Amino acid sequence: MLRHTNSKIILHYNFISSYQLNSRIENREIDADTKIDIKFSELGLDDRILRALDDLGYEKPTPIQAKAIPAAINQQDVLGIAQTGTGKTGAFTLPTIHKLASGRARARMPRCLIVCPTRELAAQVAENVQQYGKYLKLEMALLIGGVSFTEQDKKLMRGVDILIATPGRLLDQFDRGKILMTGVQTLVVDEADRMLDMGFIPDIERIFQLTPFTRQVLFFSATMPNEIKRLVDQFLHQPLTIQIARKNMTAKTVKQYIVRMPSSDPKQKRTALRWLIENNEVDNGIVFCNRKKDVDIVAKSLSVHKISSAPIHGDLPQSLRTETLEKFKNGDIKILVASDVAARGLDVPSVSHVFNYDVPSHSEDYVHRIGRTGRAGRKGKTVMLVSRLDEKNYVEILELIKAKSIEEIEIKGIENFPKDGGKYKRKNSGTTPKNKLRRDSHSNKKKHNTENNIESKNLSSKNIEKKDKKAAPKQIEEKTVNPNNDKKNLYQSNGSDSNKKSQEVEGFGENMPAFFKMP
Repeated sequence: MLRHTNSKIILHYNFISSYQLNSRIENREIDADTKIDIKFSELGLDDRILRALDDLGYEKPTPIQAKAIPAAINQQDVLGIAQTGTGKTGAFTLPTIHKLASGRARARMPRCLIVCPTRELAAQVAENVQQYGKYLKLEMALLIGGVSFTEQDKKLMRGVDILIATPGRLLDQFDRGKILMTGVQTLVVDEADRMLDMGFIPDIERIFQLTPFTRQVLFFSATMPNEIKRLVDQFLHQPLTIQIARKNMTAKTVKQYIVRMPSSDPKQKRTALRWLIENNEVDNGIVFCNRKKDVDIVAKSLSVHKISSAPIHGDLPQSLRTETLEKFKNGDIKILVASDVAARGLDVPSVSHVFNYDVPSHSEDYVHRIGRTGRAGRKGKTVMLVSRLDEKNYVEILELIKAKSIEEIEIKGIENFPKDGGKYKRKNSGTTPKNKLRRDSHSNKKKHNTENNIESKNLSSKNIEKKDKKAAPKQIEEKTVNPNNDKKNLYQSNGSDSNKKSQEVEGFGENMPAFFKMP
């Protein structure tokens, strides 16, 4: 009778065990588009989670979710090697909230810790946790920089089941005695390779060391460089490794284009960018720049030319970044100018265009960038500005996406677009070039040396004419003293030249660029 009543549970356990065993044996990569015949209801998730998934319209898991969820429910460490867009967030959040459905957290002692590299990604994970666990009585706190800690501190005092944080903010509050990590049952590390790029690996090592040895680890990374492998070998215990094949080819709904730039001149690139926005049906778009300062400059340039835009990057206050994202999602801002780090975790399904103002230094970032458009079956376009200096990075992108070339857009008269023309033109800036300063200094020294030689010869001839017995010693004395005096004069002259040079260079004449002015 007991066997009959629990047959469903026994069958379910056997299914998970056999599925987990097969996953451990299978070492080959799994195609991200592999058809999954299993439904979420067959993975042993709590009924309340299934109801939330049903509300969102999710019926079948992605390949990484189908592999990771059963193993994570059985308390096994999981190593997931997968890119953004493969469903890996659900692969660690779903089994985690399932296990936390029972039990209660204590003050300042979170039961699960999820570490993310950026504020935006952490906020996105928090949103997913809220969606999947809306029928569960779980407490969650989001600990990221740029946000007031007061409200989160109140939550921690009451006790939170899930704490989602960036490494720096987490360790800062730990050092202040605001958080205890001795109660962590599950540690999740998301986008580990991005943390390596951002220099967070020492922080991650410390977080591992602060959490209990018995905790479960769910570790996810798009790539596996040597430093990440070392972390895995050191802190994960016999993990189930799930590797999803790279989605090198972007979605078929995304059309990719490039524009060949005649030069790398920033003003010419900004003009080309405006031309592309004005001559295409852009509902809304994201412009990606490699550097934060370019993000600000490009956003300001677009605004000056009456194109609704706003910047977003890591140096901006979190409150402003959140406000900017909300305005972009609501349609109040047409163009979002972003850096790669700030764009991690952005989930705006209706982006019509992505513009690469700069060719990304890392080819994988190209895939992340253009993945912001053409989502959920919608059509999207991407355009990248490519100059001669970008050729190496462009070739690496082609190799990654396995394409021979990307279709080019020809802009007539692009070679005549205005340039900065070198902000430090001699005729405009009033600045003396360095080479000229060196030549002038050398000329001054030569002039002084010539004058010294003439003066010495004159003194020598006068002394000889006097035919004094002490003439020779006096002449020697004058020869030894005179050059020193002249040398002193030379230094003084050079000092004044140097001061003059400093004044000229420091001011760039009357046309010094604003960003060089001292506050």
